[in-house]
Amino acid sequence: MPGGVNSPVRAFRAVGMTPRFIVRGKGDCIYDADGKEYIDYVMSWGPLLLGHAREEVVKAVKEAAENGLTFGAPTGRETELAEEIQNACPHMEMLRLVNSGTEATMSAIRVARGYTGRDKIIKFEGCYHGHSDGLLVKAGSGCLTGAAPDSAGVPASYAQNTLVAQYNDLQSVENLFHANSGEIACVIVEPIAANMGVVPPKKGFLEGLRELCDRNGALLIFDEVITGFRVAFGGAAELFGVRPDLAAYGKIVGGGMPLAVYGGRRDVMSLIAPLGSVYQAGTLSGNPIATAAGLATLRFLRKNKDNVYAEVEQNAKKLEDAYRKTGVAVNRVGSLLSPFFTKKSPSGFSDVKQCDLQKFTKYFGRMLERGNYVAPSQFEAMFVSFAHTDEHIGKTCRDIEEACAELGFDR
Repeated sequence: MPGGVNSPVRAFRAVGMTPRFIVRGKGDCIYDADGKEYIDYVMSWGPLLLGHAREEVVKAVKEAAENGLTFGAPTGRETELAEEIQNACPHMEMLRLVNSGTEATMSAIRVARGYTGRDKIIKFEGCYHGHSDGLLVKAGSGCLTGAAPDSAGVPASYAQNTLVAQYNDLQSVENLFHANSGEIACVIVEPIAANMGVVPPKKGFLEGLRELCDRNGALLIFDEVITGFRVAFGGAAELFGVRPDLAAYGKIVGGGMPLAVYGGRRDVMSLIAPLGSVYQAGTLSGNPIATAAGLATLRFLRKNKDNVYAEVEQNAKKLEDAYRKTGVAVNRVGSLLSPFFTKKSPSGFSDVKQCDLQKFTKYFGRMLERGNYVAPSQFEAMFVSFAHTDEHIGKTCRDIEEACAELGFDR
């Protein structure tokens, strides 16, 4: 395996360490091959809002597996999951299940191009939307962690159709629309940037994108692979009250299994085959095991959403306060947060680039030594789950204060 791993950031290259090989997880903890326990704030990079091995989810997966793993034919559970998604996200008037966030964003852009008859798209520097060719331009997340903002192997012709704006800067978007009048199919954005660390939208930013897209005949796509069902039951679209034309969801929507979804306006999604001429397919899309995990998770969230979202936000706020107490900059939205080893909380990619990566590496090592498993990259988020206990949150807060004090961040 390249780097010994199946996804780059797992290699711990950015922090100069050997990755921990995990053998099991339960609740808010994971256990490595050496038997060491860690309080987990990666949570499989976001899907496990209910924690590891949640009883309802595991039971649903076992029952589904006993009836067969995959059929390549429709099952009733696919429709039930689609209904749960629509219940939470009314703008998902028609949707299609896929296997990964990369598939979801790639497919959403394809149908946007098919609907508008235009080729160019606008994305934002530091925002990561999966590893399809046209989106690996000034990307965040693992591309930043590996010190390779752009990927080799991406044809120049793809890059020519991907225009890059600055997150939280509406003027940069308007300038691109002006310079490419009548050529832009869509704007794709993380409504809360979470792949350059967590960077929330400024007041009016998302509303401004909605207005610019409407004025210029382009579609607005929300990439809610991370934020969907995390910052609110209806994701960032509910939290900020902005309705996208299309949206992509992953992570939590699959309950820990490989599953994602894209969808939105019925008139746009009606172009997808077999109804229309925009082709997209997947042998394992909507398979019985993934839909069982996703359905169990979303049903639990729907029935317990007030309690779940209040508790995870409260615990995330405690972590935020611990960082602020030490003088470390931090951004948080709901249960999603990132400490930044820089002088101020970033509002865009240019701020993120000022982070002290050596300090982050030392901080990461100290947190790991104390039994806290945080993302091995300055450019990734921390994820708080419903399974995190008051005892473990309290321990982590103390560890944050000790680790950052050792680095000279205490006030």
